Amino acid sequence: MSLACYAAKPHETLGRLHQEPPEPTQSGRNPFQRDRDRIIHSTAFRRLEYKTQVFLNHEGDHFRTRLTHSLEVAQIGRAVARRLQLNEDLVEAISLAHDLGHTPFGHAGQDALNECMKEHGGFEHNLQSLWVVDFLEERYAKWNGLNLSFETREGILKHCSKNNAQKLGLLGERFIKGHQPSLEAQLANLADEIAYNNHDIDDGIRSGLLNIQQLDEVELWRSQKEKVQKNFPDLSGRRLVYEVIRHIIHILVDDLVKETQRRISEVNPGSIHDVRVAKPLVGFSAQVREQATEMKRFLFKNLYRHPQVQNMTQEASGMIKSLFAHYEQHPNHLPADFRVEDDLYRRISHYIAGMTDRFASKEFQKLVTT
Repeated sequence: MSLACYAAKPHETLGRLHQEPPEPTQSGRNPFQRDRDRIIHSTAFRRLEYKTQVFLNHEGDHFRTRLTHSLEVAQIGRAVARRLQLNEDLVEAISLAHDLGHTPFGHAGQDALNECMKEHGGFEHNLQSLWVVDFLEERYAKWNGLNLSFETREGILKHCSKNNAQKLGLLGERFIKGHQPSLEAQLANLADEIAYNNHDIDDGIRSGLLNIQQLDEVELWRSQKEKVQKNFPDLSGRRLVYEVIRHIIHILVDDLVKETQRRISEVNPGSIHDVRVAKPLVGFSAQVREQATEMKRFLFKNLYRHPQVQNMTQEASGMIKSLFAHYEQHPNHLPADFRVEDDLYRRISHYIAGMTDRFASKEFQKLVTT
């Protein structure tokens, strides 16, 4: 498939932090494919299997984890990229890497770690993902990190405070100037939203914290359920849930493609540079954006704020804060690589953020409760 003129081109990459010899011709990999392969083989990627999406890893074998979520984001992203003639390899690399910096215990862990770090520069999980691929992975003889291309790193960094952006050189400029990342990066961000909204509904129903009748107050769910039941009047249970979710994903993806095509036609960018200085070009129509936002509000109220989830959140938050306080008082309990006097707090933050749910629980039991 030929790429659109505004898509990211491997031969036009802005390069890597550390210069490398070109990929041997016989390997057949372009820079973005190389990035994807490095991400998949990284330690941080494997850890995602044991990091919470919504439900803790031990609560059930069929709930999403950060790993399965990242795979689902990549699938949706690739499918949309193909229809828009964008670079599928870059979308896939960004999608697989976007949560590498996520803490154990999901957003509860992130919020707790940010609170612990509030006097020491704070904690931003997107910036943590960048630190993972730039510095924290230790796989190569000549440099730290994975040495990914600029375009993949740009997509990983979805959000960043201006204070931190000023320290990132060219990569941080867009947050200061109000510019946009590549269309591939914009797409990966919305593929993430499509994946977690719909799959959190699936996990919420599977857990028993949500039910199908509750969801009828959400227009997008209700309208698609009515269509499914018209075609399959005897359908019920898991098959009904899966079919409705499949329909919703189709609606969101189709709208995303059509609205993005409309915006691109309106702006008519001739290159990736034109994309970066334009308004956001990848997005939903106003009507579907409102429907997606309504679904997100429903999940926030009925799932993420459910007493059972809140109890888990409070417990997880307490573990993270206790571990942080312990390492602050006993830095000798950190692994040797993390005992750095000049930036102890950031090193503690890096160490805890890299933990899986089960490792953090074990460390808490070993260091804090005994």
